[in-house]
Amino acid sequence: MALKGKLESVLELKSSPEKFLNPWKEQAHQVPNHSPTNIQGVHVHEGDWVTAGSIKVWNYTIDGRAEVFKEKIVFDDEKKILSIVGLEGDLFKIYKVYTVSWELKPKSQGSLAKVTL
Repeated sequence: MALKGKLESVLELKSSPEKFLNPWKEQAHQVPNHSPTNIQGVHVHEGDWVTAGSIKVWNYTIDGRAEVFKEKIVFDDEKKILSIVGLEGDLFKIYKVYTVSWELKPKSQGSLAKVTL
């Protein structure tokens, strides 16, 4: 049985939209340093680290299994929207399509993040 449709949730974040989005947009290469047991590496497949539309490949482990995920990051700085579009990888054994979008709205302290999967 497959789940069809989309899931949405709104999260309250302590950080500003810019501070939350920056690691995804400009510092993805640092993520394995913060979670080396789960994420073994990430490299640029096409483009570069900071340009929208660049393609990255992630190597990670789930339940002791080494897996791979190829993604394209799309962002709109003006609207503060970031989307992770899955292109290839082990996730597609479960999902036909994999896209996660974050839409951030600043508030007096922190931000609200609408997450759509």
